Amino acid sequence: QSFPIRVEPHTSVCSPLCARVHSVHMAGEVSSTARALAKHALDPLSFPSGGPSMNNRFMLAPLTNCQSGEDGVLSEDEFRWLTMRALGGHGATMTCAAHVQEIGKGFPGQLGIWSDAHLPGLTRLAAGINKHNSVSIVQLHHAGMRSPKEVIGGRAPVGPSDDAKSGTRALTLEEVRQLRDDFIAGAVRAQTAGFDGVELHAAHGYIICSFLSPLHNKRDDDYGPGPAMAGVPSTSGGGLEHRMRFLREVIQGVRAVTRPDFIVGVRVSAERFGMQLLDVVEITRRLVSEEPIDFVDVSAWDVYKKPAEEVVNKGDMRLLIEHFTGLPRGPRNIPIGVAGKISNVEDIAHCMKHGADFVSPGRASILQHDFPTKIAASVSSGEAFVQPMLPVTQERLMKEGVSPVFATYLRNWRGFVKDGDERAKL
Repeated sequence: QSFPIRVEPHTSVCSPLCARVHSVHMAGEVSSTARALAKHALDPLSFPSGGPSMNNRFMLAPLTNCQSGEDGVLSEDEFRWLTMRALGGHGATMTCAAHVQEIGKGFPGQLGIWSDAHLPGLTRLAAGINKHNSVSIVQLHHAGMRSPKEVIGGRAPVGPSDDAKSGTRALTLEEVRQLRDDFIAGAVRAQTAGFDGVELHAAHGYIICSFLSPLHNKRDDDYGPGPAMAGVPSTSGGGLEHRMRFLREVIQGVRAVTRPDFIVGVRVSAERFGMQLLDVVEITRRLVSEEPIDFVDVSAWDVYKKPAEEVVNKGDMRLLIEHFTGLPRGPRNIPIGVAGKISNVEDIAHCMKHGADFVSPGRASILQHDFPTKIAASVSSGEAFVQPMLPVTQERLMKEGVSPVFATYLRNWRGFVKDGDERAKL
């Protein structure tokens, strides 16, 4: 089976990640400094709303996996994949992106939350995660201009503005308001199903990110910067308040119709996807200081990298993640977490040292469903944590709850899955 997947430029698992993984294989023990720092990730984390606390600071990243039905109904494969991660010790287990409108589908086999027909599967999934004392979170998503036409029945994708390159059609004002309401309805379904909370996917060029983007949002109504400000970042004006309006209305709408302790988080892209670093930092600052949210999840691609663009202060030598983890947490003390090539104790120590409140492992939790449990054992014993060497066999992945369909998707990640006759068991 082949998939019309748009693979991100930074999805290669070779280079710096492989070098760090290989170094762990050669190391015999973890330094006392790394153990002391990483130990903080084993502490509980509470949320401002008063919802269930995470029993550690490992929040499973929302991972595309293509394992559910084309109608958005949860499959047995996706249920097994996610509940294994809850059993494996993740303080919070987040679903893949679940689309809130049928036309917002971004990939084949995507979990849906746009219809009440999805509730039986979602209810079973929430119970399956919660029984392992893992906080259950649905990521609410609409692919927007990144919806492949072949995945949405040949229709044009939709977004805040027309885009000739992707064939995107601009939403009418009525459609924008309906989209806002559908995100809110998705949160209500998540609560009805028994989930502890939701994360709003405002990253990676998807529809909320497109509204935030000075490059992609050229609207001249209340949800856009106006023609004069299109393409201008907030540091130069740029109508940021108007670009943030859609996200703010979704957040406030979700808060208005869910119980007081329902967890609401936001994922942002640190850079790229039509966003500029200083713009995203300002958006994040406003979210944590002004909005009734519970966490911000920063997708950085690599927690060791420097910003891709030059910042205003040319002497600023901070890492990309430090531009976010260094922000004040606002009056509600909003946690800020990071994601991007987190694979071992040293990586977690690095994140804690640089101010992260939690980590969102992705690839590491694919390779080992009990990644947090094994990290805890390594921190306790001082023995080095060892990830499987890349590439791994499909059989190896299947033991970790990865279905053949998901493994096929993972072949888009260069150097991750062995091919052909190399599939001898590890």
